[in-house]
Amino acid sequence: MKVCHVITRMIVGGAQENTLLSAKGLAAAGHECVLLTGPSPGPEGELLARTGIPEGVEVVECPFLVREISPLNEIRAYRFMKKFFRERGFDLVHTHSSKAGILGRLAAHAAGVKKVVHTIHGLAFHPRERWWKNKLYIALEAKAAKVSDKIFAVAQAMIEQSLAAGIGKREQYQVVYSGMELERFLNAERENDLRRDLGIPENAKVVGTVARLFPLKGYEELMKVIPSLAATRQDLYFLFVGNGSMMDEIRQWAAAQGLAERIRFAGLVPPHEVCRYVAQMDLLVHFSLREGLPRAAVQALAEAKPVVAYPLDGTPEVVIDGVTGYLPQPGDLAAMERAIGDLLDDDAKRIEFGQAGQDLVREKFPWQVMSDTLTAAYQKLLS
Repeated sequence: MKVCHVITRMIVGGAQENTLLSAKGLAAAGHECVLLTGPSPGPEGELLARTGIPEGVEVVECPFLVREISPLNEIRAYRFMKKFFRERGFDLVHTHSSKAGILGRLAAHAAGVKKVVHTIHGLAFHPRERWWKNKLYIALEAKAAKVSDKIFAVAQAMIEQSLAAGIGKREQYQVVYSGMELERFLNAERENDLRRDLGIPENAKVVGTVARLFPLKGYEELMKVIPSLAATRQDLYFLFVGNGSMMDEIRQWAAAQGLAERIRFAGLVPPHEVCRYVAQMDLLVHFSLREGLPRAAVQALAEAKPVVAYPLDGTPEVVIDGVTGYLPQPGDLAAMERAIGDLLDDDAKRIEFGQAGQDLVREKFPWQVMSDTLTAAYQKLLS
């Protein structure tokens, strides 16, 4: 098969890692695979620069495919992709992310590509977006769905939300959980040297996050309960893994609260080293207000670390309340504190939840399972 994966940016992020592993598996199986992406600058870091390009995968950059809304660039990107798809004669084009998903699918259809598919990693429309933007996004997604032969989703919740908005037909959809390189997480061990480098005492309890420091990723929510948790537990530290536009704001807030010594910032960590930082945590919190299915939760559970998160989007499909973690309602500060405190104070429960999570993740989230499922779906479509 000749397949082209298309994504807006290859920054360090979950959708990008998913796309790269999908391409890697396809190339390893002997198929021709091209990864088409826009420029990827930003504080999140460039994924390909950190991981390298998988053997057998060709990377092509479309200079007009940018994240910001720009009608002129959108027209140029559409024309670029339409010409590129037609010239290369792909059997199938697989798009990812909102902008690349809309422009890429329309361009592939216009270029006469045999089959066009898309993966929903997270939806552009959501309750915290402006109404007119939601209306625009839904209209565009509905248009793109009409030229899609298959729409994959990283969680069942994404399918239900799409159908409720009138996007596509149920028979078009298929859940394919976002596969990951789990081995390093399954085998990770706490490193005392790294702990010292982070400034975390040897016997301290650690609540961690792994997410870009951007609005809606959950930091604003966690900051509401950190002061009270820290005040009642002198041995409690917080570890933030990630970088982004909120870094300075959070640092200043921590200093103003007198918590600068209790909140440690790992900064931007290469994907293959995230496991080392998760190993320092006793539990992970993920209060993101907009999510597909949180990779950070899967990675933490792979290390047998329970998760406290909001029950939004696909999160309850991996964070099972009372089994692999807790799911307090958004904004319920008392429930958030209670959930975190319960796991910090009960070692046996923390171990029990973590082990249940590890068993779940080991079965559903190896990247090879995702890659094999996608490759089989491609072959079925093309046959």
